[in-house]
Amino acid sequence: MKLSIVGCSGSYPGPDSPASCYLVQADDAEGRTWNLLLDLGNGALGALHRYIDPLQLDAILLSHLHADHCIDITSYYVLRKYHPSGSQPVIPIHGPKGSARRLAHAFDLPRKPGMREEFAFHRYRDAFEIGPFTIEPRAVDHLGMPAYGMRITADGATLAYSGDTGPTDVLVELAEGADLFLCEASFREGDDNPPSLHLTGREAGEAAQRAGVKRLVITHVPPWHDAEKILAEAVPVFDGPTELARSGATYVL
Repeated sequence: MKLSIVGCSGSYPGPDSPASCYLVQADDAEGRTWNLLLDLGNGALGALHRYIDPLQLDAILLSHLHADHCIDITSYYVLRKYHPSGSQPVIPIHGPKGSARRLAHAFDLPRKPGMREEFAFHRYRDAFEIGPFTIEPRAVDHLGMPAYGMRITADGATLAYSGDTGPTDVLVELAEGADLFLCEASFREGDDNPPSLHLTGREAGEAAQRAGVKRLVITHVPPWHDAEKILAEAVPVFDGPTELARSGATYVL
């Protein structure tokens, strides 16, 4: 399984990265490469072209419906609907309840058909499979809105993705024993941070330690923070390798 960091800037695009977007790839038994996208935030669709032809995506998984995680679906809709090669096959978008309505509204489309002629929308419930991937979505704690972290397994490797969340035991369960834990850290220790919204670097490190993950990658640091200081909060509390997500980085699990 291969993870490519397309975008990792928190809350809005930064000078060095689009907002949240992660490409996950794995081969099936016949050698066909499957392409999943975790989130598609502001500015991410353009950067995705550096990795694959966006028409080669097999599915998109949305952690939640804040713009920095989903708004470039509106541009991807245009790409699939009006591409010179013709209308493209319908592909699945998995997300929280209301995803189809939210995205249609974002592009000023009528609710019906909205984007349903380009995408098949699925609401998160239980674990499901796409090609060689098994995806387990778990509800996390983010402003009380429907928001999900994900545990993705393929070919014996496991990637855990926090999405956006405040501290919660669910995150530890989701990441247990993962080969790589892609975890947000948008807050700094010592600030007057609102509850049930995001993690600090220390809280991300503590969750990784409790879950016994093999590697921690800190993501979703907003441009207004010094990312190195967020990383420095996590390092003392997690025994394994810890680093910052950077647009363009790739990991093979």
